[in-house]
Amino acid sequence: MKFTEKSTEVFVANGPIVQVTRADIEFLKQRLTATPRQRVRLCAHPSSDHYLHEMMIVMGRGTYIRPHKHTDKVESFHVVEGAVDVVIFHDDGTVREIVSLGDLASGKNFFYRLSAPLYHTIILRSDVLVIHETTNGPFRRDDTQFAPWSPEETDAAGAMKFSENLSKSVAAML
Repeated sequence: MKFTEKSTEVFVANGPIVQVTRADIEFLKQRLTATPRQRVRLCAHPSSDHYLHEMMIVMGRGTYIRPHKHTDKVESFHVVEGAVDVVIFHDDGTVREIVSLGDLASGKNFFYRLSAPLYHTIILRSDVLVIHETTNGPFRRDDTQFAPWSPEETDAAGAMKFSENLSKSVAAML
């Protein structure tokens, strides 16, 4: 088998040479229905301790990524399919910048890199989003700081309301 399933949301590629096909992406898209958080990833790196993390991440429109920032991390991604707005915040929760991204065919920017510890989240602008994300490892939960002014992922109603309000605000700014 090409991949090992670690959870309903996480698959890890087997072996030192990783190749991803359209069929692999379609498989990940089909798995969205089995994930309550509407996201699934294929990790190309062998473990959370690895120094470089590369992932193919598929998200459905209902995905809520709680605004967060990383200490001592750089992250980048490029859009393989779909469209998304990356929202970057000031520490007080006001919007600092909006980065609108789409796949190469969209004519929009398709690559984004954040190398400062700024709060950020995403707003999906398509039913499905496929990105290739890269960040430095190892993965440590303490490296992620969640915005105190944002609802936790376990607060479904609060997350939905926050996302709806943010989406409206961002649309008005663009």
